[in-house]
Amino acid sequence: MIRLILVFLFLLVFLLCSILIQFVLWIIGKFNIDIKKKTSLRIVSWAFRCVAFLAGAKLTVIGEENVPKDKAVLYVGNHRSYFDIVLSYSRVPRLTGYIAKKEIIKVPVLSQWMKNMDCLFLDRSDIRQGLEVILSAIDKVKNGISITIYPEGTRNGTDEMLPFHKGSFKIAQKTGCPIIPMTINNSNAIFEDHLPFIKRSHVVLEYGKPIYIDGLSPEDKKNIETYCHNLIQETYQKNKALV
Repeated sequence: MIRLILVFLFLLVFLLCSILIQFVLWIIGKFNIDIKKKTSLRIVSWAFRCVAFLAGAKLTVIGEENVPKDKAVLYVGNHRSYFDIVLSYSRVPRLTGYIAKKEIIKVPVLSQWMKNMDCLFLDRSDIRQGLEVILSAIDKVKNGISITIYPEGTRNGTDEMLPFHKGSFKIAQKTGCPIIPMTINNSNAIFEDHLPFIKRSHVVLEYGKPIYIDGLSPEDKKNIETYCHNLIQETYQKNKALV
């Protein structure tokens, strides 16, 4: 219960302070939008590190050297917990937007932070809007902004990952950017396994080697969603022994 209270109080104070911070960032953005985005990234990364610390999350990271720092990438990962974003976003080396469910856009302050950082909001029930989001993500990658997507489409509470949505991979297919498989183990043990409490947990985050679609066999190119699904599932099973 103490960890839950500490995290809640920190988030409350951060969101209240964000009202003033967002005003300052709005002014900065009038003169230099790039500085606004990079400053937002640093602030949110710091806040997420604080949340992880207060939650007692011990993170082991494997393969971080596989993430290119000089180009935009498409991060593709399994999704077990809200803490997936907390733990992974604080480690991105460059501007990165997440594709999130549209409901988050209704949350004041939080949605503004996400807009500052090039996040996109997906309506899973609207095929046309989903296509528009993918097209926007393609444009962002072409402009040097990495994108993170969870192609299962929702948080999954089981060890067997849901099938990956094929449309998620259009971002890499249309831009040629590398795909970074991102496998996370045990993040659900922090919060989701025992709602509403937060408990100290060991989480493993592994970044796989970059996948360039042009370098795959014709069969794997055609079924890129299955190729990445199998790779992440295999890594997930391997890393169970580490938590």
